[in-house]
Amino acid sequence: MLRRTRELGVDLFQVCDYAPLASFPDARLRDIRSLAGDLGVALELGTRGIRPAHLDAQLRTAGLLGATLVRSMTATADDKPTLCEADVALREALPAWEAAGVTLALETYEQISSRDLVALVETVASESLGICLDPANTVAALENPVDVIDRCAPWVRNIHMKDFAFIRRDGWVGFALEGAELGTGLLDYAHLMRTVDPEPRGINRIIEHWLPWQGDFAETARVENLWNQRNIDYLRSA
Repeated sequence: MLRRTRELGVDLFQVCDYAPLASFPDARLRDIRSLAGDLGVALELGTRGIRPAHLDAQLRTAGLLGATLVRSMTATADDKPTLCEADVALREALPAWEAAGVTLALETYEQISSRDLVALVETVASESLGICLDPANTVAALENPVDVIDRCAPWVRNIHMKDFAFIRRDGWVGFALEGAELGTGLLDYAHLMRTVDPEPRGINRIIEHWLPWQGDFAETARVENLWNQRNIDYLRSA
């Protein structure tokens, strides 16, 4: 993936929610960092959860990889802290992140309202805590993506760039929310860029897909590669 990233002319790769990374020996992580450095590709991490022990482990992994940002979510499949519990956990963990100069970016998604997420980040008030903005996720909680962008903008430290659209199911029975190539769906990219203003703020935009299954692996991989290139071209030209 690092070599493919470089082939696409991109200098950043976010290793997002790759659980086996936690079991890699230190030497392997250092080798990955060395390869990324040789290729001129910076690394970011992605995980889930905010329990202090987990965040301590993620911070250590980030240090070995030379990553300065880790994206996470407040909840996991088996751990859903209340806002009060999340506040306590973050206050315990974040001093080490501040000392290391690493940012924890909590993602907008349907399991926590954007209002609550902003309130959490505001209340904890750590220089190492911010938001990973992904307006598409919050549609599942019936939040308007434009409202989410406006509400979260001051605290955004990372952006997951994916477009999305509602597709009629077969027989016109209901809808499915699916991914789309950037610029072809419902994401108001121009508004996002005006409001967040990522480039002067040093905020990275990470291309992410909700790519529908194309029937088999080979065709899905082909379309994914096509979307990668088209989305990169869109970000460079829009």
